[in-house]
Amino acid sequence: MAAVKALICHTSCSPSSLLTSPPDIFPSSAPLSFSCTSRLIRPPTSAIVCLLRPQTNEPVLARVALARTRRRASVSATMATGVKEVLPPALTSTSDPPPIFDGTTRLYISYVCPFAQRVWITRNCKGLQDQIKLVPIDLQNRPAWYKEKVYPANKVPALEHNNEVRGESLDLIRYLEANFGGPSLWPEDPAKKEFAEELFSYTDTFTKSVFSSFKGEGDDQAAAAFDFIENALSKFEDGPFFLGQFSLVDIAYAPFIERFKPYLQEVKGIDITVGRPKLATWIEEINKNEAYTQTRRDPKELVESYKKRFAAQL
Repeated sequence: MAAVKALICHTSCSPSSLLTSPPDIFPSSAPLSFSCTSRLIRPPTSAIVCLLRPQTNEPVLARVALARTRRRASVSATMATGVKEVLPPALTSTSDPPPIFDGTTRLYISYVCPFAQRVWITRNCKGLQDQIKLVPIDLQNRPAWYKEKVYPANKVPALEHNNEVRGESLDLIRYLEANFGGPSLWPEDPAKKEFAEELFSYTDTFTKSVFSSFKGEGDDQAAAAFDFIENALSKFEDGPFFLGQFSLVDIAYAPFIERFKPYLQEVKGIDITVGRPKLATWIEEINKNEAYTQTRRDPKELVESYKKRFAAQL
């Protein structure tokens, strides 16, 4: 069996992380200084990517490369929006392991883990459903072989690729972007790249701030976090998303906003979109993305999960 290189991750889910306090799953990171007042955005229409016909005087290799890009984009669009994937059942302690390191690329996830959902969304958006096999794990009843043979950190997400296993959700979505085909989810513009890195760095601060409200520590930090998001969505005017066009940054935040919005609405009576038109539009637009919506959970299920987790702290 090939040697396994496992990279221990922090932005991942384990059984304890589903039930314990946020610090167990959210490492501290330096918050960005950003003062603002609360509001939300409504995104314009989604951007359309145009592929230009190569000129006849272009080098043959350039034309071949462009053709491949076209083909990848076409396949991705079809798979992301036209195929409803049949999801396999989660593997438990009684399940047999897959034939590990047999050349198949596998994405180990939990259907309820927002960190794993980031990588799942990225896979779908890039049209990699045929190239990367989903292997869902039941975190409350995990198979022993997962830790012993696949990922010693015993968390999700984890990616088995080229006889290595990698973890950490933000690293993995970058890895898929860099090592697999499909539409680009990372900007070319230097200013957008820089802002993308800032927003990646802010993810931990954002989630910890909102969870502080769930724990009964007051709503001010959560309000400030959503105000930050509103202002971030106002930076670029060429689309409704964080960088104007849909990117990995939207994928990094989507699973958490998916959970925070219904919970705050039901438990605290707080509508995070009131006074935040940019955020309202972002939510409206991202919910049109079938690559994302195929990964979404029932909002009632999410609310009940968080109620159980935070009931004693409210």
